[in-house]
Amino acid sequence: MVDNSGTATTKKVSLANIVNLANVGNLRAADNLSDLADASTARTNLSLGDAATKTVGTADTNVIAVSSGAVDLGGNTISGFDATLNDKTDSYSLLASDAGKVVVMNKGSAVNLTVPASLGAGFTCSVVQKGAGQVTFVASSTTINNRQSHTKIAGQHGVATLISTASDVFVLAGDTDS
Repeated sequence: MVDNSGTATTKKVSLANIVNLANVGNLRAADNLSDLADASTARTNLSLGDAATKTVGTADTNVIAVSSGAVDLGGNTISGFDATLNDKTDSYSLLASDAGKVVVMNKGSAVNLTVPASLGAGFTCSVVQKGAGQVTFVASSTTINNRQSHTKIAGQHGVATLISTASDVFVLAGDTDS
């Protein structure tokens, strides 16, 4: 056991001794690294930059707080964001890695886009029918819902969005056709 001065000692276990030693050698979050000899070096070693000394909020110089998985940007927008295009020239089965992407189907004849199980709730992607071949959405151990029971993109240059609202359940919306 080490006492508050750093001297090795032997003491019997008592509540008083435990309370006395509780803060020896431990960092406390409330101290914001002020209990270290060089807090600046510690922040650098932890790759914190100046984040540890910033105010949490939505102003330009604040650190953004994440609560329950939601990020509040305080009405600000994210600029310079471009979706990743996934160009396909034949039938294709969606992958989890297609989440957030734009799948571009470019074929002169009809083409299928298979929607498999296990893409995950919250999966979303947009699909563009670039070529003349009509795109048909095919459910594979999934359910695809559309308010008009459509399963296809209406025609060339049409766009549809696929959104998973629950595990293996999707909504197809946009420029659709039967």
